[in-house]
Amino acid sequence: MTQSRYVQALLEGLEPGLEVAILEIVTSGDKILDSPLSQIGDRGLFVKEIEEALLSGDADLAVHSAKDVPTALPEGLDLLAFPEREDPSDVFVGSLESSAGLTSGRRIGTSSLRRRSQLLARFPGLEIVDIRGNVETRIRKIQEDGLDGTILAAAGLKRLGRFDEAAFSFSDEDMLSAVGQGSLAIEARRGDQRVAALLARLDHAPTRAEVLAERALMRALEGGCQVPIGARARLTGDVLHLVAYVGSIDGSRSVRMGRAGSAEAPAELGEALAAEMLVAGADEILAQVRGATG
Repeated sequence: MTQSRYVQALLEGLEPGLEVAILEIVTSGDKILDSPLSQIGDRGLFVKEIEEALLSGDADLAVHSAKDVPTALPEGLDLLAFPEREDPSDVFVGSLESSAGLTSGRRIGTSSLRRRSQLLARFPGLEIVDIRGNVETRIRKIQEDGLDGTILAAAGLKRLGRFDEAAFSFSDEDMLSAVGQGSLAIEARRGDQRVAALLARLDHAPTRAEVLAERALMRALEGGCQVPIGARARLTGDVLHLVAYVGSIDGSRSVRMGRAGSAEAPAELGEALAAEMLVAGADEILAQVRGATG
């Protein structure tokens, strides 16, 4: 809702008199809170019902967290705008002052296989506890479940005005973020020229290039909530740099690689890096992960 109100304000600022109403939809991902995402098996948990509202004409556009949007979209829908990206990094909320405190035996809460894999690969001996829910719920569970802390997206805390609760940010070396993390993705019906013209004015070209590279890599790896994949693209001038991670659930096996390419061809960069990673062993890791979570 915070993200939707942000986009509502952006749109209403484009044209005097333009009125934008918010239609609140509760998705499957909001309802199913008693199981880890990796065990639910639906890649569209946070978008399916919203996309149905688009297709039926009940809604004209949808505001998603880009990281929640599957790489395959329903026929007739497109991602038409990526507003300027917020900080895509992960942060630690809890009693530790730096990543140096992530020593053996610490209890860390997260339901993300990506975060679990990278934590265990980088900081062996941690106890990972499955927790789900919104930001408020996960922070509350630190005390309720006797945890040392949890991992959250910096962007979410900043949009909620709660970034001061973050103890520290993870470096890319310690924790690559989810594909599209920190970015909003605005989806609409293909062919709706009025909406497309408005959304084109919200699109941020550097963010679009970064997110499209990450999504192309994810698509080529056939990833989703069920697999531990991290990726971070950064645009420097006309050069797009992409780094990605694929790991086993327990962090014992991983492939981490990077590649640079043209900002004009982000999808090609993501696909090329994915191909290199698959040859380097990511294919075996992903097959093992899918067997364990299937």
